[in-house]
Amino acid sequence: MALATCALLQVASPMASAAGSEWDVDTAFLYYGEGDGRVQAAEPAIYAGRTLGDDDRIDLRLVVDALTGATPNGAYATNTVQTFTTPSGQSSYTIAPGDAPLDETFRDVRIALGADYTQSLDRMSKVIWGANLSGEHDYFSMGVSANYSQDFNNRNTTLNVGMGFNSDSVNPGGGVPIEFAPMRDLGAGQNVNGSSETKTITDFMVGVTQVIDRKTIIQLNLSLGMVNGYQNDPYKIVTIVDDPVTGLPSTTFSTAPGDLPYVYEKRPDSRQKNTVFFKAVHHLEEDVINFSYRYYSDDWGIKSHTLDMKYRYELAASYLQPQVRYYTQSAADFYRHNLVLGTDIDGAGNVLVDYASHDYRLAESTTTTIGLKYGVPMDDSSEFSVRGGLITQSVNDGVVPAGQETPDLSAIMLQVNYSFMW
Repeated sequence: MALATCALLQVASPMASAAGSEWDVDTAFLYYGEGDGRVQAAEPAIYAGRTLGDDDRIDLRLVVDALTGATPNGAYATNTVQTFTTPSGQSSYTIAPGDAPLDETFRDVRIALGADYTQSLDRMSKVIWGANLSGEHDYFSMGVSANYSQDFNNRNTTLNVGMGFNSDSVNPGGGVPIEFAPMRDLGAGQNVNGSSETKTITDFMVGVTQVIDRKTIIQLNLSLGMVNGYQNDPYKIVTIVDDPVTGLPSTTFSTAPGDLPYVYEKRPDSRQKNTVFFKAVHHLEEDVINFSYRYYSDDWGIKSHTLDMKYRYELAASYLQPQVRYYTQSAADFYRHNLVLGTDIDGAGNVLVDYASHDYRLAESTTTTIGLKYGVPMDDSSEFSVRGGLITQSVNDGVVPAGQETPDLSAIMLQVNYSFMW
């Protein structure tokens, strides 16, 4: 989902050098659909930019996400019937034996706004000031950013230094679950503590872009991100078992009437993220090769590698651009398939580990994306393009009982773009 959204949010206008009296506009519509009735997303977006006097510029963005479908709740498939209470505590749902536990009440609409103002300092330097705002029924985010760039070496070398700050508010439906508290049966009252939590995100980046020759340009970015505050997924749970060999939900766990054998996850309240990003673009006689590599690590124990290759093949009056993206990551240190009663939880219901989550997004996984884009320049100032992609993801849970593995995920992505001058 993040891959699809980023593709829509980071639309780069081909008419960025528009005259000061004209706007260059990019419009896009993205459909993203996961298999097995999981998340479906429809996302329209619009970007508009205009060059002002003295080489200053303003850029505006609007994205709307409409999300439906079913989402994993953190439990896993077993050979027994499982019953869960919805986050609101107003209803429950039952999962048949062998089926992956999915919460089908998932619905959301997100609206995101962004604006950048480019201020030219002199012929060789500029500052980009940015602001963003997004909201949905249970999450609100606002942030600011600043990026300074300086050209050297006859404008063949550019240094970029940037930072960003976001302040987010989490407002889960039904309230904020108490960490490691049991999910409760319908009508028994939920284990919640307050209605909202907050977190802050601070990012720093330094990068260099270098022109190698008339046909080749490379870029290297180093970034550091720090997240502090509430980082749990309030809708995710971890299964409690009596015997890890069978992996079945516990039949003996009960600290109070109405408690179910599932506890809400708990993650650290701080996270440091480090990223190295390299990109190279080479123009052949007509075609263009675009390659990037990203290495990511954090103090949660996750390490990932991302390889992305695009090849733009020029046709007579249009172009084709196939894409292959390969992503692999290790699991977070606290990723757990389950918690064992008597080992991870004592008889009084106290969890004896510091953190635990069975969110598949924190698991060891491999994701492959294969895509194809077709573009047609309509005239000197407009272009139409359509892009499709197939995403497949495989999650490694480690050694778990047969049938309780996290199922593989497949998704399709279709994006339509139209760019024009106005």
